Amino acid sequence: MSTFTVGDASFRTELPKLVGRRFENVEKYLQFMNSKEDIGKVSLKEQYADKLISGTKISALIREEVKKQVEFLVAEHNTRPGLAVVLVGERKDSATYVRMKKKAAAEVEFHSVDITLEDTVSEEELLDVIRELNNREDVHGILVQLPLPSHVDSSRILDEIKVEKDVDGFSAENIGNMCLRGGKPPLALPCTPAGCVELLERSGVDVSGKSAVVVGRSNIVGMPMAHLLISMDATVTVCHSKTENMKEIVKKSDIVVAAVGRANYIRGDWLKEGAIVIDVGINSVDDPTKKRGYRLVGDVCFEEAVHKVGKITPVPGGVGPMTIAMLMKNTVNLARQKLGLKRIPLRKRTYSF
Repeated sequence: MSTFTVGDASFRTELPKLVGRRFENVEKYLQFMNSKEDIGKVSLKEQYADKLISGTKISALIREEVKKQVEFLVAEHNTRPGLAVVLVGERKDSATYVRMKKKAAAEVEFHSVDITLEDTVSEEELLDVIRELNNREDVHGILVQLPLPSHVDSSRILDEIKVEKDVDGFSAENIGNMCLRGGKPPLALPCTPAGCVELLERSGVDVSGKSAVVVGRSNIVGMPMAHLLISMDATVTVCHSKTENMKEIVKKSDIVVAAVGRANYIRGDWLKEGAIVIDVGINSVDDPTKKRGYRLVGDVCFEEAVHKVGKITPVPGGVGPMTIAMLMKNTVNLARQKLGLKRIPLRKRTYSF
């Protein structure tokens, strides 16, 4: 560990990886960091690159693995995994998400079925679209982009998707099988929690026996994340809006998964020294220095946390890219299931899925 000073602030940390890569020695690095004209040009993410869990890099590896699986299924079984994406209306955020998913599907050479409907579509008309996709042999996974217009019952639409095509992994059967010890594995897993597990696994984090806290209890992230950590033999606490002494609970935890949707909610002094932090949050905060007038931050205050943690996911570039990568992996698994092939497991150390 080395202590160095930047301006009026002192930091005690491991020798930054930038030394030797961009600077000849520590003295030149410190001279650069303290120069008035250059101060701030080296970001915290660069200084602490060795602590970052890169979702950008890991998701690229997963997409490459998925592409190889597609090549195998086409060559050996004459089957190309098919993903159908249904977009209702013209919400810009939904259209952006769908565009990203289509791009990822094209990169791994999926067969894509794109359906765009007006926001005036009736519930029955949308149900008919889902039923048609359920019966298509070239479609292995169906994704309905949420939110849907207020006059449409989202739960009814999602319930109509056959479990063997539930690419988001949110059906009652898939969630139930995920939560049960032993028995049948789920056909698909919720993408964001599964992506978090991949980040932990591929970063060499041993979860077994560790204390973990999940801050947030949503059906999409918090609750499935807690069950996945339990299946990895962690001792798990779930915190939410009614939790008392949350700071003390977080501070005792070896692994922290933040999925509360509040910018910089978890501060540096909440964290245990050397903790592993998975930050699911993506929040925008005003920043007049940025061209767009804002910047993206997580649920954890990165600037305070990075000095204390053992590893942390950055925002952006952490959990975000993993969600789409896991959607691709789910699609391949559903295609394999239809062919009677074994599913690709989520992780190495597991008793079930």
